[in-house]
Amino acid sequence: MFEALKEILIKQLHIKDKEVLPTSRIKEDLGADSLDILELLMTVEEEHGIVIPDDQLINFVTVGDVAAYLESRK
Repeated sequence: MFEALKEILIKQLHIKDKEVLPTSRIKEDLGADSLDILELLMTVEEEHGIVIPDDQLINFVTVGDVAAYLESRK
């Protein structure tokens, strides 16, 4: 799941592969703003056929947080 998420982040944020680690903070380390995060979550929802509840968004600080959530939804 991490690798799929990593590919989305690379494309959407125009960043390098080596910048995306499970411990990378989405806002602080990768430079994502609120719109970037919304686009990321919409893409993830569409690709994986899930809906991420708004109350879960506060838990997504790192790339690993999002990946773990997606793993738990399989």
